[in-house]
Amino acid sequence: MRATRTFHAIEVHAEGEQGTCYLGSVFPIPGVTMREKLRYINETDDTIRRYLTTEPRGRPQASANIVYPSTVEGADAGFVILQADRAHAMSGSNTICVVTALLETGSVAMTEPYTDVVLETAAGLVRARATCVDGRCERVTIEGVPSFVESLDLALQVEGYGTITVDVAYGGCYYVLVRAEALGVKLDRQSARDVVEAATAVSVAARRDIHVQHPQYAEINFISYVMVIGDDEPANGWLRGATVLSGRIDRSPCGTGNSARLACMHARGHAAVGQQFTATSLIDSEFQVQITGTTSVGDRAAILPRISGRGWVVGTRTVSVDPADPYQTGFTLSDVWGTEIG
Repeated sequence: MRATRTFHAIEVHAEGEQGTCYLGSVFPIPGVTMREKLRYINETDDTIRRYLTTEPRGRPQASANIVYPSTVEGADAGFVILQADRAHAMSGSNTICVVTALLETGSVAMTEPYTDVVLETAAGLVRARATCVDGRCERVTIEGVPSFVESLDLALQVEGYGTITVDVAYGGCYYVLVRAEALGVKLDRQSARDVVEAATAVSVAARRDIHVQHPQYAEINFISYVMVIGDDEPANGWLRGATVLSGRIDRSPCGTGNSARLACMHARGHAAVGQQFTATSLIDSEFQVQITGTTSVGDRAAILPRISGRGWVVGTRTVSVDPADPYQTGFTLSDVWGTEIG
């Protein structure tokens, strides 16, 4: 085998969602802070992203988390989230994966019964507490970034669906939230492809007509995902949803998506500080989510979300490239990647 580049990773999943964690900090992405690296990938050169996340080395149901030493005093590490469409600032499931990988490999010293881990992200510092038993990270509870509403009950013209009503909110990245009944879909395993196709139509319309800009971070100025919500009982503390990304559904309940959803619920008076909800995915995995307080971001009222879930190390991964490989920077096809990924 000839290899010009070889990288090693820990494979983790958080409540079903796979996050590949590259802990070696060997990726030459210009920029010092995670914000600078995010900007460089999204605006200048995304070769590393395409190399790690698309075929033949990547796969649609996983993210690549590039872990670096933190540039912020008091933080244990920093990381950037790479997915098939672009780099993203924050992810709840990927934070759980990174914390689990750092602790179970000994990259960050584990203490029992709790280990506190602070991570630098492009969305700000994220504080996590891991519940540790017998040398294993059993649960990770994340204090999410301040989350806020951009628009409630916004009319959006969607091809094939007419005018539908959506919410736009920020939970670490920007989401469009739409009710399942507005799209005529169910949130169950058998309907997953229908949810993807409907949400993709919403995403195309949202990225065309909805413009967002985080008041503090210039790099966060795009709609990341559509979250389809419904088939749930919020009055009884039970939420159901499906975040659609890269032509498929997030296997976890989605941490940043539920942070955005909690911001909308709080704005409507449907969620109070301290109230806990169980958020479920289409594979019935669960996050415990709640609002721990309120704050502000610029001129926007914001909530402080807390997300709790479990991660498991499932293996290791080595990727490399032969210099003669014609697909060194990857490719996608719409059969499994959807139509938004080129």
